[in-house]
Amino acid sequence: MNKKYLAEFFGTAVLLSVITGSGLMGQALSSGNDAVTLLGNSIATGAGLYVLIMILGPISGAHFNPLVSVVAYRQKQLKGKDLLPYIASQITGAILGVWMTHLMFNLSIIQTSTKIRTGLGIWVSELIATLILLSVIYLGLKYAKKHIAMLVALIVTAGYWFTSSTFFCNPAVTFARSLTDTFVGIAPQNILGFVIAQLLALVIFMWPIRK
Repeated sequence: MNKKYLAEFFGTAVLLSVITGSGLMGQALSSGNDAVTLLGNSIATGAGLYVLIMILGPISGAHFNPLVSVVAYRQKQLKGKDLLPYIASQITGAILGVWMTHLMFNLSIIQTSTKIRTGLGIWVSELIATLILLSVIYLGLKYAKKHIAMLVALIVTAGYWFTSSTFFCNPAVTFARSLTDTFVGIAPQNILGFVIAQLLALVIFMWPIRK
C-alpha cells in the first residue's frame, strides 16, 4: 500500500480513536459533568492532532480530512490520482478508529448514535468552524509552516469550546462519529446538515484562493 495512503488511514484512525476514547474516559471520570468531559475530550484531541501532524505530515501532509485534501488538490499540492485514495483512506481509517475504541472499552463494536445535533445555529456554527479550520491551515502553511501542527491543534482544541457544533469540520469524522453512541456521537439523520455546511464552507473558502 502506498505509504501516503497508509499514513492518512493510520492517522485518521488514531485521531478518531483519540476523539472517541477521550469522550468515553471523560464521561467515566467526570461524574456526569459535561464540561469536564468536554475539557478532557478537547485537550486529548488537540494533543493527539499535534503528534499525528508532526510525525505524519512529512509523509502525506497529514490531512485526515477530505476537505483539506480537496484544497490541497486545487492548490496543486496533491496529485489528482491521489485525491480519491486519500479520501477513501480517511473514511475507512475513521470508521476503524471508532470500532477499535469500542473494542478497547469493551463496548459493542457496531453502534448507531442517538445524539441529536441539528438546527440553524449548529449548521451555521459548522460552516464558520470549517471556514476557520481551512483558513488556519492555508495561512499557517503559507506564513508559519514550522508551526502548522501547533496551530491546527490549538484551533481544534479552542473550537470544541467556542462553537455550538463542537468543530467537526470533516465529512469523514462526521460519518464515523455517527457510528458511536457515546458522548462524541452524532445521530445519522443529522449527518446531512453537517456535511452540507462543511461543503458550503469549502466552496466559499476556495473562491478567493482559486488559482
